[in-house]
Parts: sequence; C-alpha cells; structure tokens
Amino acid sequence: MMRYRILIERGDQNTAYGVIVPDLPGCFSAGDTADEAIINTTEAITLWIEEEIDAGRSIPQSSPPAAFTPIEDDQSEQWMWGWAYVDRAVLDVSAECSKSTGSQTD
Repeated sequence: MMRYRILIERGDQNTAYGVIVPDLPGCFSAGDTADEAIINTTEAITLWIEEEIDAGRSIPQSSPPAAFTPIEDDQSEQWMWGWAYVDRAVLDVSAECSKSTGSQTD
C-alpha cells in the first residue's frame, strides 16, 4: 500500500468536503461527506499516478508527517489532515495493461 497525506476542507450541508494531495501537484477531489471525499481522493490519486506512469515520469514518494505544518488553531475548524491509501497492485495492473495496449499491433 502507498499512503499519501491529504488535507481535507470540512464541508457542511451546503458545501462539499474538499481534499488536496500536497505531494501530488494538481491532485484534488471532493465529496458530500468526509468518507466520500477520501474515497474519491483515492481514485484521484490512482488516476494521477497512472497518468504519470503512462507519461514515463516518476512517482513522488509521500512526504513524512513531520514535513507537514500543523494546522493553526484558528483554521482547525475548517481543515484537517488525513491519509489516503492506494493499493500498489492496482497500479501495477493498470501499468501493465497500458504497456500491453501500447505494444499491440493490428
């Protein structure tokens, strides 16, 4: 399993929960509940990594927890840190499918 630190913006009845993945530039997601937002973020991370693999780029490792600054007290009501987990086997399978699809000839 790969794990990435995520920053979750709390939602309410009128606003979705937003999630960013600081270690993966441009990777973000949202959901109506915190659980849904985390599930959607796991899918977003998987797609982000698959795109990097397809482009031949390396995948950033997750930064250690100490690399992330604590949330200030006045922001703790709005933001919270969490983790999203991605199964490496899913990535290995999708990378292999991508390679085999790209190497097929008609």
